[in-house]
Amino acid sequence: MELGPHLRRIGNDIVAAYMIETADGITVVDAGLPGHWRDLRRELDAMGRSPDDIRGLVLTHGDSDHIGFAERLRREYGTPVFVHAADAARAMGAPTPKSEAGAWRLGATTGFLTYAARKGGLRTTPLTAVHEVEDGDALPLPGSPTIISLPGHSPGSIAVLVPEADAVFVGDALTTRNVLTGRTGPAPAPFTDDPAQALDSLQRIEHLPVAWVLPGHGVLWKATPASIVADVRAGL
Repeated sequence: MELGPHLRRIGNDIVAAYMIETADGITVVDAGLPGHWRDLRRELDAMGRSPDDIRGLVLTHGDSDHIGFAERLRREYGTPVFVHAADAARAMGAPTPKSEAGAWRLGATTGFLTYAARKGGLRTTPLTAVHEVEDGDALPLPGSPTIISLPGHSPGSIAVLVPEADAVFVGDALTTRNVLTGRTGPAPAPFTDDPAQALDSLQRIEHLPVAWVLPGHGVLWKATPASIVADVRAGL
């Protein structure tokens, strides 16, 4: 799905990943679920591109619904995968701490689990090699993505700032669709390790001068980061 001249989405409001396209190639942000591989290939075909044009994949964190096709892309095409050092073990299959899911509704939760299963979420392959990044790193990839640490959802959660796409990708630092309740609108994401820290971390993006705030779950937010952060806080 084309969002703008340099920006595309893979997936939907339940689980999403993104692509930044420039003359130098493509940067992918997050890898959704394993079954999103077909969505990736369809999107590339529509662009007249191939997986060989992908210069790198940046993960906003290491949870299973964000690393879906990452290892396949790395193994089959040699694509480097970047993840914050604090989430590297998580992306490579290390056990994760249990976090509170919070409220849930049967219909919404069943819908999410059914979609995840249909997209191969029960057989996600952990990464076997990653490139670790830190806060402030500017990666040598199309769009020159810059890493902004947003710890809370996980220790290594990040935002990925890409001014050329007029966008910041926030993973699960916040959500605009709670996959367990079906509630829409800006809010904290479920399954967050440290909710207080996650909320505090949002101050690190609210000043950014971009038009798109793009979460891993939920509707696209075409407004300032300041406005979506204010809405998250107002809803608590």
